[in-house]
Amino acid sequence: MDGAAAAPVWERVQRRLRAELGEDVYASWFRCLELAGFAPPVVTLSVPTKFLRNWIQQHYLEKILAHFARENEAIARIAVVVRVAGLRPAPPRGERPAEALRPAAEPAAQPARASETAPRAEMHAPESDGQMGSPLDKRLALTSFQVGRSNIMAHAAAMQVVQARANELPVFNPLFIHAAVGLGKTHLLQGAAQAVEATGRRVLYLTAERFMYGFVASLKAQTAIAFKETLRGIDVLVIDDAQFLAGPKVQQEFCHTLNALIDAGKQVIVAADRAPSDLEGLEERVQSRLAGGLVVEIGALDEALRIKILESRIQVAKAHLPGFEVPPDVVAHVARMITTNGRDLEGAVNRLLAHATLTGGALDIAAAEEAIRDLVRHREPRRVKIEDIQRLVANHYNVTRADILSSRRTATVVRPRQIAMFLAKSLTLRSLPEIGRRFGGRDHTTVLHAVRKIEGMLSTDQELAGEIDHLKRMLQE
Repeated sequence: MDGAAAAPVWERVQRRLRAELGEDVYASWFRCLELAGFAPPVVTLSVPTKFLRNWIQQHYLEKILAHFARENEAIARIAVVVRVAGLRPAPPRGERPAEALRPAAEPAAQPARASETAPRAEMHAPESDGQMGSPLDKRLALTSFQVGRSNIMAHAAAMQVVQARANELPVFNPLFIHAAVGLGKTHLLQGAAQAVEATGRRVLYLTAERFMYGFVASLKAQTAIAFKETLRGIDVLVIDDAQFLAGPKVQQEFCHTLNALIDAGKQVIVAADRAPSDLEGLEERVQSRLAGGLVVEIGALDEALRIKILESRIQVAKAHLPGFEVPPDVVAHVARMITTNGRDLEGAVNRLLAHATLTGGALDIAAAEEAIRDLVRHREPRRVKIEDIQRLVANHYNVTRADILSSRRTATVVRPRQIAMFLAKSLTLRSLPEIGRRFGGRDHTTVLHAVRKIEGMLSTDQELAGEIDHLKRMLQE
């Protein structure tokens, strides 16, 4: 099959991968994936680095093959190769790190080709042996970020970073933004990074995974000093998905980088899915450093903000289909039905667009309900934090949270402490050792004893059972 005939197949596979894996995963691992050959039973794909090739082979090869097989049953194997074009010859040892992780202000020598269906994320840091800044997607600009009650403070803090003058000491440093999946923290970070770059300052946007890989690769290549110097030579460092930072050496280097940049008056922005105190995988000194600046949460999208997001996505869709119109009552109905996150709202617009394009029928509320039915789901109980459990139980039983965390063993404290441990085990995914640590550094056997004690009492003490049910409902509302 020639290239012209294979291109539509590849585009459909890309769209399905994006829909199945989500925009963040797709942007991290598939933006640089290109179709290099189409000769069933083999399809050849190319990537710019060995690291990316190995990761895709280990984690996504079967998914890619399944999507290609839907297009052509003759396809039985996917080959992933490393592109030669655009790679620079390796410089002598000792000089390579200068290319290993360049700030985003220096554009790549050979940017990725744009997709015909959607603009591809530009690579704002060139690659060298797999080390690079994470890609910045031009679609994730601050101008397209919709502001509402749940994110207005985070947006204002990001704008303060963008509007700061060169050589001006940061007001909030580090700026830590946390939010659940799909609420816009990556959009805000990427938009801020691009806006800062437009002012002429040197900015580097990295996912935690890219930071870890760059550091480990520099250790293997014995170029760690140059890696450190490169990071410390920028004006603004943006780290996304900090919850994935793992390993004592990586966290130690991350902490050193934070200290060096902050002490030098450089801005650091970090994002994660939880507040610093809830990132149990991070060492205490890293948590403390992250919490030492401004910590801002992006909350759930309220209905007014969901309508704004839908209207914004509809305007973008009109660029592909000028006659595409969604009546205001339909927009409002979709906003009421889909309450989870921005990605589901974007998916809803895609389904409405597909309905208008493929059926040609009117977009009324009934048609919209049919189009988005797979996106409508019951709201999941909110994520419960151990700190919330401790505070609620303490208030309910008229003790303090400090009492629950203390070593006091009076009956007025022991029972609430055991109930709080039981609720922590029931309502969170934390392990017994983790729960024990969050309850004043207790051993996991203490937690296990408390859980079994309350479980045994629930079958005979109806009053206690009613109290715990009440506490559970309050925590999950």
